[in-house]
Amino acid sequence: MPTPFTPVSALIGGALIGLAATYLLATLGRIAGISGIVNMAVDQRADRAWRIAFLLAMVVAAGAWFAWSGAAPRTGFPWIWLVAAGLLVGFGTRLGNGCTSGHGICGLARLSRRSLWAVAVFMGTAFATVYVVRHVAGGLS
Repeated sequence: MPTPFTPVSALIGGALIGLAATYLLATLGRIAGISGIVNMAVDQRADRAWRIAFLLAMVVAAGAWFAWSGAAPRTGFPWIWLVAAGLLVGFGTRLGNGCTSGHGICGLARLSRRSLWAVAVFMGTAFATVYVVRHVAGGLS
C-alpha cells in the first residue's frame, strides 16, 4: 500500500522539530531526545515540569495539525502489531542509548560519531523492514 508523498507537511514538520530542538538546547541546555525525556519524566522527581510540558506540547501540536489540516491519523492496523512495534521501539532505544530524535536530530547536529553510527543502524533497519514487509511478507495485513 503506497503512502502519499507530502513534501510541504514534511518540510514544515522537520523545521518545527529543528526549532524545538534548538530552543531546548539554547534555553535549558538539554538534548531533545524523546526517549530520554520520557524516561526522566517518569524516573526523576526534580526537573520534571519542563519534560512533561515538552511531551504535552508534542501531543497538542499533533492534534492541532490534524484539526487544522483536515488529515486523519492512519487507522486499520492490527493492535498486536502496534503493541509489538511499541515494545521493539522501547527495546531499541534502550539498546541504542537513545532514540532517533536524540541521535538523528541532536546528535548529528553536534557531529557525534556515536550518533552517526546509531542513525546508520536505524536507517538500515528501517529500509530492511520496509522491504521485508512490502515485498517479502506481502504487507502483513
